[in-house]
Amino acid sequence: MRPLDVSIWMWSDAQSLLDQAERLQRQFFRLGASDPSCWEPPIDVIESQDALIVYVALPGVPAADIAVSLRPDGITVTGVRSPPARRAARVHRIEIPYGRFERHISLPMQALEPAGYELVDGCLLLTFNKSKTSR
Repeated sequence: MRPLDVSIWMWSDAQSLLDQAERLQRQFFRLGASDPSCWEPPIDVIESQDALIVYVALPGVPAADIAVSLRPDGITVTGVRSPPARRAARVHRIEIPYGRFERHISLPMQALEPAGYELVDGCLLLTFNKSKTSR
């Protein structure tokens, strides 16, 4: 068994903390937002040679409650996640946000062609093919 490289582990933890700080900053200091009470779902952006896939984590959000807008500077995903409990229920902990959400993802749309989207296992998968000139 190989020994752990401590520098990689420390870098990974530092990057994770920076990502968390960035999410908190966006959440609490959304200057100029159309609705400052909305939350931003976390995303992953994965690029291959031919495509770009954006994963938007939206647990418990039906596809009918999600809207995707294409803009020249990227995409915007909006919608509403309903509260998880009924009024008669006692809530012990709420960590997954609910209510209105909005997330803008800056992308070079002039180099991408929308190829479809689907909701899989609580994640919205947005697929974009790279245009032949951008490969």
